[in-house]
Amino acid sequence: MKPFVYITRNIPESGLNKIKKYFDVEIWPEYYPPPKEVLLEKVRDADALVSLLTDPIDKDVLGNARKLRIIAQYAVGFDNIDIEEATKRGIYVTNTPGVLTEAVADLTWALILSVTRRIVEADHYVRSGKWEESKTGWHPMMLLGTELRGKTLGIIGFGRIGQAVARRAKCFGMKVIYYSRTRKPGAETEIGAKYVDLETLLKESDIISIHVPLTKETELMIGEKELKMMKPGAYLINTARGRVIDEKALYKALKEKWIAGAALDVFWQEPLPKNNPLLELDNIVVAPHIGSATIETRSKMAEIVAENLIAFYGGKVPPNLVNKDVIKIKKPGFS
Repeated sequence: MKPFVYITRNIPESGLNKIKKYFDVEIWPEYYPPPKEVLLEKVRDADALVSLLTDPIDKDVLGNARKLRIIAQYAVGFDNIDIEEATKRGIYVTNTPGVLTEAVADLTWALILSVTRRIVEADHYVRSGKWEESKTGWHPMMLLGTELRGKTLGIIGFGRIGQAVARRAKCFGMKVIYYSRTRKPGAETEIGAKYVDLETLLKESDIISIHVPLTKETELMIGEKELKMMKPGAYLINTARGRVIDEKALYKALKEKWIAGAALDVFWQEPLPKNNPLLELDNIVVAPHIGSATIETRSKMAEIVAENLIAFYGGKVPPNLVNKDVIKIKKPGFS
């Protein structure tokens, strides 16, 4: 008899087909996340769970999981999972690191270009008929943006994604500075980036891009105080986690023109309510958490989920184990 895995959303077939060879599979059929009561019910008899960032795997859920041995997160981040509680219960937790680095770095640059060159505004200008109403095809003052060459890119968080973003900055002739918990001398040499403290980065950068995980230390790390340190012509980009930025303070900063603009792929509440005041502003570009949304990346993420589950099935430590202390509590495998 195969172990039973519950999957909280449909994932690409490249990984799903591999999982089905070893597991009995049930998939939540809707586009939106399963409600908490459904999750509580389904984990009761699940041997394995494939979860997304939008699934709250808290003490209640874990406490209801009588047989659960592994949670294979379909994401790099895992702040939706109570890791400490899972470890206590001998439940292995895995993620999908590394694979989405280039996709997120690409999107970061798409956001940088969109906000600095006012692409979204320009698109609306054409579609709304305002360009036609202007009676001119070209004007010296139409939708003026900002050039990147010679500007300073400040990166907060210099892991895989932060470094990938920095590498792309060379193509635009930008100076790169970064702030991180630990210095990365090798990357500094390779990329030509300079380590600075956070205050210096905020004051000197023309573009600031955030690439940190959500932790107690990083939550609300960019608030009113930090936004007021930024240049009036600077732009803030966030493809990390919404709660890293104080959204109310950001709204004030954009509304009152403390900074020139912002581009966000992540928010405090997702999906973002249509009445969120940020959406009233012209100097912000928004995207619906699509950092890793390429066919190649999402397929590879599914394959990594499968690899983690199959390794555990075979009694091996999964290649992307998050809570390594769990090995001391229970050996991998369903026997």
